Amino acid sequence: MSRKKRYTVKTACPQCGCTAATVLTAEELEKRYGHVPNFDLECGECLARFSAPAAEACPEWDTECRRKR
Repeated sequence: MSRKKRYTVKTACPQCGCTAATVLTAEELEKRYGHVPNFDLECGECLARFSAPAAEACPEWDTECRRKR
């Protein structure tokens, strides 16, 4: 059985400071964020909406995106 590569998106809300980590496959990341320089996110605690650079939120995915551009 082969395992799919997983990517971790780590974020910190600029409003309340809450941190979160989400683990997604390449397919899930592609569907949710695509190949963009910034991820649009929502804090699970205070529901604030904010953007985070892909290079900071998920450096591995950012590297994959640059290869596809």
